[in-house]
Amino acid sequence: MTSTPSVALALGGGGARGLAHIHVIEALDELGIRPVAISGSSIGAIMGAGVASGMSGCEIREYATGLLSSKTEVASRIWRAQPMKLTKVFEGGFHLGGFSAEAVLREFLPEAVPATFEELEIPLHVTGTDFYGHKLAVFNSGDLVSAIAGSVALPAVFRPVQREGMTLIDGGLYNPVPYDVLTGMADIVVAVDVVGVPGPATQEPPSTMEVLFGTSQLMMHSIIEMKLQSSQPDILLRPAVGHFRVLDFLRMETIMQQTAAIKDELKRKLDAAFAAKIAQ
Repeated sequence: MTSTPSVALALGGGGARGLAHIHVIEALDELGIRPVAISGSSIGAIMGAGVASGMSGCEIREYATGLLSSKTEVASRIWRAQPMKLTKVFEGGFHLGGFSAEAVLREFLPEAVPATFEELEIPLHVTGTDFYGHKLAVFNSGDLVSAIAGSVALPAVFRPVQREGMTLIDGGLYNPVPYDVLTGMADIVVAVDVVGVPGPATQEPPSTMEVLFGTSQLMMHSIIEMKLQSSQPDILLRPAVGHFRVLDFLRMETIMQQTAAIKDELKRKLDAAFAAKIAQ
C-alpha cells in the first residue's frame, strides 16, 4: 500500500452525549481526512448527515452552538414542530413526550442537509430498529429525513416512525455503534461510542426518567461489549460522557469542554493505524 489509507466513520447513539462527535469530525478536518463512507445511529445519524452533506466540523459546531445556547430558541422550534404550552417543553428535564421525530428534525436540521441520500457528498448509512421485524434496518437511499427520524425515535420521547412498511424506533437500541455496517468500505474504520454508563451515584435516588434512560444506556453498553467480542473497528473512541444525560443538549459547552481530549487521542491512533497499514 503506497497511497494514504482510506477512512470510514461510524458515529454512535447517545443523545446529547453525541455532541462529542464534533471533536472527532474536527480532528479529521484538521488532518485533511475525508471519510469515504459514514454510518450513524441516532445522534450519530444527525452528525453523519452533516458531514456527508459537506459541512466541516467547525460549521457543525457553530450551528449547534448558535442553536443550543438559547433555551428560548430551542423551545420555539419545538413548539413549531408540535404546538404545546411552553411550560411543558422543559418539564421533567426537557421531556418531550410523544413528539414527531420528523417534525422536530425539520425544525433543527441545518439547511445544508439535503432531502435525499442521493444528494449527499459522502455515502451515508443510517440505522434504525425495526420494532416488529426484530432486526436492524439500514437506509442509504431515498428520503433522508424520515430515515434519520427513525434512527432518533427514542421511546418515551418520540413516536415510532413508519417507513417502507416498518415501524422504526431508535437505531441505538439495536446497534449503538454501527461500525460493522462499514465492513469492507475502507482501510480504517473509526468508531465513536458515546453511550457511556450511568453515574456517578448521588445521595438522591434517580428519577423515573433517569432510571428509564439509564436502563437503555446499560443495555446498549452491554450490546457493544458483546459485539466487540466478535468484531472490532480499527479505532474505537470512548469520550468521557457517561455522567451527562441523554437530553442534556443545553449543556453543550460543558460537554464539549469535558470531551476535548478525544481529538488528540484520535490523531495519535490514526498515526499508528496509518503507519501499520502502509507497512503492510
